[in-house]
Amino acid sequence: MADQRILVVDDENSIREVICSILAHAGFNCQPITSGHDALALLRSDDGISIVLSDLIMQGMDGITLLSRIQQEHPDIPVVMVTAVHDISVALAAIRNGAYDYLLKPFEKEQLLAVVRRALETRRLKLENLAYQTKLESLVSARTDMLRKALTDLERSYDITLEALGDALDLKDAETEGHSKRVTAFTIAIARAMQLPQDRVRIIARGAFLHDVGKMAIPDAILRKPGRLSPEEQAIMREHALLGYQMLRKIPFLQEASDIVYSHQERYDGSGYPRGLKADQIPLGARIFAIADTFDAITSDRPYRAAQSISSGRREIERNAGKQFDPEVVKVFLSITEPIWLELRNEIENQNNQRRYGTKKALRG
Repeated sequence: MADQRILVVDDENSIREVICSILAHAGFNCQPITSGHDALALLRSDDGISIVLSDLIMQGMDGITLLSRIQQEHPDIPVVMVTAVHDISVALAAIRNGAYDYLLKPFEKEQLLAVVRRALETRRLKLENLAYQTKLESLVSARTDMLRKALTDLERSYDITLEALGDALDLKDAETEGHSKRVTAFTIAIARAMQLPQDRVRIIARGAFLHDVGKMAIPDAILRKPGRLSPEEQAIMREHALLGYQMLRKIPFLQEASDIVYSHQERYDGSGYPRGLKADQIPLGARIFAIADTFDAITSDRPYRAAQSISSGRREIERNAGKQFDPEVVKVFLSITEPIWLELRNEIENQNNQRRYGTKKALRG
């Protein structure tokens, strides 16, 4: 018990000597101090004190004030108040202020030792509990990090799968190669300019990337037809929004994105398909995508016409605000400068070129 150091604070020499003598004979290490100020100074410089025995009435700093300061600065150290005032209200006041226990002078040796032992046991249990909580929090934090990494890896594998699906769609509809990636990049740019949360941007990006996934179920004879589609063929082609929605809605991490796929052909004025939604009835992600999709169509080469300039695309989007497009989203789109759109197009084109080069290199062996 010699490592159990007890601080005895009393401005009367005789009381300090008696208490320290009893404690020393019982095997405790006693540290006598004459004032509350000296006690606080010692506690700040020495972290080896296990409990404090303090007189209640002292010159300078009284016991209640000392108790309050110890509670603030060293909450794990139990404080036992020692008083000659035989008034239960004084003892209760000390307990209410955080004292572990109190002793009335004069006290018996065994009474002092019993209180000290109980206080030391209470401190031991508190420290063990604190250590357990700290260890538990560390374990929880480590497990949480592992889970977060696993989820990140899983989400990354999802995105790789989606990219492969988009590439497959580009191969099926070669006329629009790279369209899914470009329109996704444009959609992300607008969503970020709107300062949407990153999780929301990620969902919208997935919806944009997979917007035409329903075309996988459209017959090649219609999808690749070089001429004008008949009314019946147009009706079949229009089913791709619903077909894409039906493909994705049962996949948990794509449920929200599937609503964008379902609504990506709707128009702000209600003249779109398949449900004729208008204004805020159309999911925000689909309203953002509609602008990105049209902008890409205007500024990309098509078999029937060459790509138009970015300025032409911006003017066309502005002209259709309130009709085809959400006017508030159009404002955000127009706030993004032309160099940014050009940089995004070039970046996607470079990625496509690298992919083509990698494929040819692999085929050559």
